[in-house]
Amino acid sequence: MNFYSRDFLSTHCESILNFYTLRVVDENGGYFQNYYDDGEVFNAGFKQLVSSTRIIVNYANSYTLFGNEKYKEIALHGLTFLETVHFQPESERYAWTLQDNQPLDLTQQAYGYAFVLLAYAALRKAGIIESNDKLNYVYDLLEQRFWQADYGLYADEISESGELSPYRGQNANMHLCEAMLSAYQATKETKFLDRAETLAHNIAYKQAALSDNLIWEHYTPSFDIDWEYNKDDPKNLYRPWGFQPGHQTEWTKLLLILHRYRPDPRLVQTAKSLFDRAVETAWDDTYGGLIYGFDDNGKWCDDDKYFWVQAESFAAAALLYEQTKESRFLDTYAKLWQYSWEHMVDHQYGAWFRVLKRTNAKYSNEKSAAGAKCDYHTLGACFDVLSTLSE
Repeated sequence: MNFYSRDFLSTHCESILNFYTLRVVDENGGYFQNYYDDGEVFNAGFKQLVSSTRIIVNYANSYTLFGNEKYKEIALHGLTFLETVHFQPESERYAWTLQDNQPLDLTQQAYGYAFVLLAYAALRKAGIIESNDKLNYVYDLLEQRFWQADYGLYADEISESGELSPYRGQNANMHLCEAMLSAYQATKETKFLDRAETLAHNIAYKQAALSDNLIWEHYTPSFDIDWEYNKDDPKNLYRPWGFQPGHQTEWTKLLLILHRYRPDPRLVQTAKSLFDRAVETAWDDTYGGLIYGFDDNGKWCDDDKYFWVQAESFAAAALLYEQTKESRFLDTYAKLWQYSWEHMVDHQYGAWFRVLKRTNAKYSNEKSAAGAKCDYHTLGACFDVLSTLSE
């Protein structure tokens, strides 16, 4: 099978969308976000900001690619929910989680704002919204609430009572870089590209220099390395301890996208280094696929196989191949896809499984869960590869 082809990738995107399109719209507002493997919904009333916005991104980008009016309708349905239920106008805050359309957690997360911005960017690129106003509004909220000008990076979290957490992390900054790049593509406003470049340089160069030129996850308020944060919890959903190979390769992808607009050989060199070291350290020669985490000595600390790690890594491999024409990257792309096709893709019901044991056995029959998975990474990775094939 030729995984590196427009026909394959387009067909695969539609097969993923087919799993959700039939059942994703909640007529009471927003999207159903929790599914068993066969598509049965569980915990129907629980919704989380990241999944609410990522599903908008899925359908807005799919409308751009396929022109299917149903995808546009679903994206607009999610936009209405974002603006009338997640958003709290009196305080200009976004509910992090909701239960039966009522705010459950009003902690403000820069990570969540990243996907609000990304959703508006995807809608703008698709022509579903016609103004840049909302993108600029979210940018300004981020500036007021999270931007740490002395460090050129964003803080992470503000409590419901308005206190800024001392925690600093790379993950929110990575997705904000992604969102800023997308916002620039949507608007051509250089402030978004400038901010993406600042974030990329400060994480991939400055912060990485503190940890042997790999990207660590957790930092102190002054953005020094915090080696101890969640050391006893390497499987934490949002803030796992250890180096994340999937985040090294996700940064590979972002650096190469930035390079399209701000060409710089150092971006390509760093992208290659992050990718090569991640794959060398994290590839499982016995059972295939990339494991989830390794420590500062390169020893695995979480050998589970996550869907998003494989997806972001095959996208990074494709972008590296297109940039360098080195065949080894295309070989790695094919190897990642072959593993994913055999183990991660659900050929019975559609979409991808979320997480497998090292041996590729399943943990449960939960395919997607609010905040944890909505196939945004798998669709997005395919879209990223398709964008290189179309150029």
